Amino acid sequence: MLSVEAIPLVHASLGERELAAVAEVFASGWPAGQGPKGKALEAQLARKYQMSDAVAVSNCGAALHLALMALGVQPGDEVIVADYTFPAPAHAVRYLGAVPVFADVRPDTGTVDPQAVADLIGPRTVGVIAVDTVGMPADYAPLQALADRHQLFVVEDAACAVGATYQGRQAGALAEVACLSFHGRKGATSGEGGALLATDPAIAANARLRSSFGIGSIFDLGNVVGLPIPEFTEIGYNFKLSDIAAAILQVQIDRIDELLARRTAVAAQYAELLADEELLTVPQVPDDRTHAWQSYMVTLDADVDRAAVAADLRAQGIGCGHGTWATHLQPVFASGQSCPVAADLFHRNLAIPMHAELAASQVERVVDALRGALRAHSTTRVLGGAA
Repeated sequence: MLSVEAIPLVHASLGERELAAVAEVFASGWPAGQGPKGKALEAQLARKYQMSDAVAVSNCGAALHLALMALGVQPGDEVIVADYTFPAPAHAVRYLGAVPVFADVRPDTGTVDPQAVADLIGPRTVGVIAVDTVGMPADYAPLQALADRHQLFVVEDAACAVGATYQGRQAGALAEVACLSFHGRKGATSGEGGALLATDPAIAANARLRSSFGIGSIFDLGNVVGLPIPEFTEIGYNFKLSDIAAAILQVQIDRIDELLARRTAVAAQYAELLADEELLTVPQVPDDRTHAWQSYMVTLDADVDRAAVAADLRAQGIGCGHGTWATHLQPVFASGQSCPVAADLFHRNLAIPMHAELAASQVERVVDALRGALRAHSTTRVLGGAA
């Protein structure tokens, strides 16, 4: 029996240019963090996003943690967070002894609903973490207006959104502080990695110091004449990004437009091929923004058995996943809050293969397999496009 070629859910677009960049780091003798490549990456990010400063760190979770510390979040403070997302924002709030308050999302975009945020603002609220859900920017104009009215900070979790835009502005530059991810499934990747971007250089300086145990760059200290001995004046963390990863990212950031164009073409093909499918809904992108397509999530009809569909796809070598999380339903964050839209999307979304290396023939195969699985596992049994 002939084996069927697997179509993975995600695949990193790494090649010879990235390998050459790593070789340069090996030759330099400084593979650790906050060295020449890290500094060059930070300058590249600050220019690209037109922010005052950028801090390269080990992952987006670290960036979120550093952001909240730099913004002065204290134990007992409440931070409103988008509910439908990987739970990193809520983790970051909890790291500081603060309270994550979960805001429901829009049913069409999966991004945080500004009205839900408005309804949750109380006397202990200090800020909002908006999430660009799987690559779709949130509604920053009304969110910022709310924040200004109530003197709150806004942090943009742009982990999935490198390359996306909102009202002509780049995701990653839509709030006073933004956090990026360079995880293996993102539009630009070094396997793991992240960055904090800030409009206020003092916020970035605070984050940079805390990301290196509170003593700053050892590389810089090693280049000072004499023997400077740093003092540990506050508790910091080891959140540095290695120069190996930074070198890879310099290449990847340079390739964002190319890689995003390929992802966008895949999304357009999915939308065209699935336009008449009554057992699911394809993603809808509002006119005032563009999507980074970190993931391609379809929303299944309520009568479809999602687990059975996923099992069918995986049996045919096609990667898929549940989508993302309704954070308020996770046991560690149980609080009695209700976010019904996020809960519904959590139970009905299905992520299908999305990456820049997908061929048109592979997309066609995914769609054919998905249609067959939908019909096999739907109680409505839609056939031939009609109920």
